[in-house]
Amino acid sequence: MAQPAYIQGTLDTLLSADGSVDPAALSLRDTTFTVLDLETTGGAPDGGGITEIGAVKVRSGEELGVFGTLVNPGERLPPFITVLTGITEAMLAPAPPIEQVLPSLLEFLRGTVLVAHNAPYDVGFLKAACARHGYPWPQLRVLDTAAVARRALTRDEVPNRKLATLARFFHARVEPTHRALDDAKATVDVLHGLIERLGSYRVDTLGDAIEFAKAVSPEQRRQRHLADGLPHVPGVYIFRAQDGRPLYVGTSGDIGKRVRSYFTASEKRARISEMLGAAVRVEAVECAHALEAEVRELRLIAAHAPPYNRRSKYPDRVVWLKLTQEAYPRLSVVRALADDDAAYLGPFSSRRTAELAAAGVYDAVPLRQCTHKLSIKTKTPACALAELGRCPAPCEHEITPEEYAARAAIPFRTATWGDPRPIVDALMARIEQLSDRQRYEEAAVVRSRLIALLRATVRMQRLGALTRLSELVAARRNAVGGWEIVVVRHGRLAAAATSPSREHPRPTLDLARQTAETVLPGPGPVPAASAEETERILAWLEKPDTRLVETSGDWVSPARGAARFTTLLIRAEAAVGSRDSSVRSSVTDRSDDARSLRL
Repeated sequence: MAQPAYIQGTLDTLLSADGSVDPAALSLRDTTFTVLDLETTGGAPDGGGITEIGAVKVRSGEELGVFGTLVNPGERLPPFITVLTGITEAMLAPAPPIEQVLPSLLEFLRGTVLVAHNAPYDVGFLKAACARHGYPWPQLRVLDTAAVARRALTRDEVPNRKLATLARFFHARVEPTHRALDDAKATVDVLHGLIERLGSYRVDTLGDAIEFAKAVSPEQRRQRHLADGLPHVPGVYIFRAQDGRPLYVGTSGDIGKRVRSYFTASEKRARISEMLGAAVRVEAVECAHALEAEVRELRLIAAHAPPYNRRSKYPDRVVWLKLTQEAYPRLSVVRALADDDAAYLGPFSSRRTAELAAAGVYDAVPLRQCTHKLSIKTKTPACALAELGRCPAPCEHEITPEEYAARAAIPFRTATWGDPRPIVDALMARIEQLSDRQRYEEAAVVRSRLIALLRATVRMQRLGALTRLSELVAARRNAVGGWEIVVVRHGRLAAAATSPSREHPRPTLDLARQTAETVLPGPGPVPAASAEETERILAWLEKPDTRLVETSGDWVSPARGAARFTTLLIRAEAAVGSRDSSVRSSVTDRSDDARSLRL
């Protein structure tokens, strides 16, 4: 049976189910350690090979118990092991096998922290033996004295981290002899010496000691105090520089625990290490619940653009596709919505994405692509697209404004707020036509345009359904029996609260509504907040256990709107990400989806 790799425990394993910390379990002084050593036949951990076990149980410097026994490994003992340890086959012959020793050993280890010198070796043999003989491994917390010594002692103090070297350095009362119990007793003195040394590093808890043993940088150790005193509640944390500038903004359901993780070996990002060096304090903003924390994080990042945040820094840097208001409308990429009757599609995160969606529209409907302002009285010379038959040549008055609107403008306008089926059908037909001609690369290009267009329409209609409501109040149960409450106005989080458990939530809800932010309506699908904020709110509202309490109107989407094509969009995106480059097969499947959606 394959054995899982040894993994050094982390601070997370010291937390209870609700995330609270037990001080007695974390204190080095009050922690019960079982210091263990094994002697083996020198082979790999395959469930056997253990020849001797020695263990000493200690707490607060006091010896609580001793466990020692020889073990019959059930195999020949190599001569060099006899020379090294003094253990002979005659000594092992009457000894019990490991399957008889394990129950009493596991009982001796129960409720303690396992300490060993080069712990992965000893733990690997014990876990393999448990697995081989059907004993569950008790998931012990493990502290490796060799790893701690590598961090706590310099080369000037000790030339190496061998047990014998450390025992001499700390003046151990028992000299290591390559016998299990003697080595375990020597390791006890080494452990106590290391704990005393750790005090100079401000390491006085078990969690700190476990993290100290890992590859934590000196900068992380030096700045660990920044996590002191932070609350264990949902909210936002802000790393600030000497001049008060926000360096990094983050969010968590437990501020204290999350900030503490930045000073552990699990944090390996180079930019975060650089940020920690510049930070002088961490500011906590407590929130009612996780959704409020997420929204506040987005707003703080947008307001301050912290240099070490990468995402969500510039939510206003979006673009839109606008159908211009003229006799022969065209698509234009704009950076802001105007309060007019024009049709808009977006928001897009980049101009390139907007132009990709526009190319999809051009493939589907005969919108002109030129940028001239056309007159209904004066003709303008036609461009090459008209000569190629890809434009109805409104510049030469080959099509009336009414016919142009019906064939080109109205399908796009309808797609933005209603049914995009005419455009989707045209693109699907184009993809299928190209695939039939084995022009798969061109079909893939059209498919990418379809994806960009569908993403935008689905997203815009989903956002618009919520932002049209002047107010929506919702609530959901939290883990302790209270209610998380949100007040949303025009897609913006206007208030957040949490009602206490065992109390009726109505007073808390009414207070939240009375103190909620006033939000005025505006144009477009995101009139009062960033698209990302409204999408975070939507994700929270759409959870199965969320209850709608009150709304100012109907929260609805078009019955035959873009959401009908969500499955088609997902499959198209999956086809792009898959290794299968066969456009034709994926197109056939999606064509079937499109046909079924028409019914």
